[in-house]
Amino acid sequence: MVVLNTSLKVSMNARIIGTSGDTIILAHGYGADQSIWDKIIPCLAQRYRVLVFDWHFSAAAKDPNEFDPIKYSSLDAFAKDLIALLDEMNLTSSVFIGHSMSGMVGCLASIKRGDLFKRLVVIGASPRYMNSEDYEGGFEKPQIDQIFTSIESNFPVWATNFASMVVDANDPSSVQKFEKILNKMRPEVALPMAKVVFCSDFRGSLDKVLVPCTIIQMTNDIVVPNSVVYYMQKKIKGKTTIEMIEGNGHFPQLTNNKLLVDVLDKVLSLDCE
Repeated sequence: MVVLNTSLKVSMNARIIGTSGDTIILAHGYGADQSIWDKIIPCLAQRYRVLVFDWHFSAAAKDPNEFDPIKYSSLDAFAKDLIALLDEMNLTSSVFIGHSMSGMVGCLASIKRGDLFKRLVVIGASPRYMNSEDYEGGFEKPQIDQIFTSIESNFPVWATNFASMVVDANDPSSVQKFEKILNKMRPEVALPMAKVVFCSDFRGSLDKVLVPCTIIQMTNDIVVPNSVVYYMQKKIKGKTTIEMIEGNGHFPQLTNNKLLVDVLDKVLSLDCE
């Protein structure tokens, strides 16, 4: 029997919006899908070619069976998928914009294949979410263990509570949008992916990141404390700048989309001059 392998472009619902300018890649984080970028895509697509896609853990992915918890037991596996997708689509020297966990995925991919990226832009990213004696990641281990327990025992309730916690409550429509996307995630996928994200530690990889990097951070992000931003800037070897966006929550592309586009235009213009 001949087994036909589906291309990553198909299985990850990859599509390019816009026809001119530099190529920018929008990579969503845990529990989301490419629709998380809907508010900023129209503005960006007027000036750039915008690649969006769904990671295999997303409920929007073409084939839910593509997600194998063993294969995807580390963010490194997602970095390999990203590299393979860009190779398949013949994209090089692009600007990678990664939200949350995807920020570190982009960093890891740039270490392996620096030629694929002219700049990294990471939004609400963190190399480690767990606190230690000399590092403030934002969560104590018992808090993370409770997240895993809640996902396993009653995922819909946890998803509702988590969305309310990480998205600015002053923007209920955005809270509802993320809650709806997150609730589509299969619990058997949500738990192992949560463990991949919250138990990861890539602090030792930051000094291998040589591509210029911009870190975008909300001033009051309950997931990633501001101390992480300055830690990353200190450790990343490539030229690294920080852009703070005044506001609450972990999702500026939902709740502060106009400010985010302004920041991205500023950052991207540096590469177009």
